[in-house]
Amino acid sequence: MNVANFAHPAEEVAPRLLGAILTHETPEGTVSITVTETEAYSGTADPASHAYRGRTPRNAVMFGPAGHLYVYRSHGLHWCANIVTGADGIASAVLIRAGRVIEGEDLARKRRGGKVASPRLARGPGNFCQALGITAEHNGTDLLAGASVTLSEGEPVPAALIRVGPRVGVSKAHDWQHRFYLAGDPTVSAYRLSPRAKPSPGA
Repeated sequence: MNVANFAHPAEEVAPRLLGAILTHETPEGTVSITVTETEAYSGTADPASHAYRGRTPRNAVMFGPAGHLYVYRSHGLHWCANIVTGADGIASAVLIRAGRVIEGEDLARKRRGGKVASPRLARGPGNFCQALGITAEHNGTDLLAGASVTLSEGEPVPAALIRVGPRVGVSKAHDWQHRFYLAGDPTVSAYRLSPRAKPSPGA
């Protein structure tokens, strides 16, 4: 996998990331997770994107280069991981919503706490980051440079298994068909419409 894989709009890259593997090596051990659900956010053209109103110190990583990790805090509680896409200077990113732990399950469960069932270890963007051990310190990490957090290709996902739908829990542009996930996979998060959601123009 190389940077050319990410030099495209988020909505094109998001389905291609299904089946890819994110790995985090730490002194505690290694955890690897296969991606099963993603959401595309199209920068300044997308009302639901952090970059909709332009560049800020918080969202600067979203503006490039592609292939880097954009990490942010959601509702002051959970870290969420995005992979930057597109051309330098144009904000675009794919949120990693869910995955299946394929290595380091005991460590992932320790990080999550309690007796969490295997399919739920990385189900939802906050749980994904917690299981993988991703925090603010990983913001800006180049996933292709051999750092502690890396992205690699997994088994190809047949197109027949990919489903498309509206994004989860966002109030603006919630009905854009920018969520991609594996059909019937128990690790995929349940769809939830934001109570503040209003009809919006389609993508």
